[in-house]
Amino acid sequence: MNEQEKVVDLLQEIKVLLSHKKKVMNVEDLSVYTGLSKSKIYKLTHLQLIPMGSNPNIRQKFFDRDKIDAWLLGKPDLSDQHIEEKFNKTLLKNKK
Repeated sequence: MNEQEKVVDLLQEIKVLLSHKKKVMNVEDLSVYTGLSKSKIYKLTHLQLIPMGSNPNIRQKFFDRDKIDAWLLGKPDLSDQHIEEKFNKTLLKNKK
């Protein structure tokens, strides 16, 4: 690995560490912070299974780090099977 690649890797690590210090996160920040995929986060927001900001004037989703920490410590069911079941129930309910 050359010197330039080392610097780029170090900057990436610093970027990740700094993102953990943010009080308010967007979907990408939350994905890095929790390790959840963006698609799973979008499903959780659609099903309202994850705490998020509720500003109707902003289309982008935002998340408070403290609320996310409390939610994660509450041991939410984040299994793909549970989320898919909830998602399918919501789709069927909206279809009626």
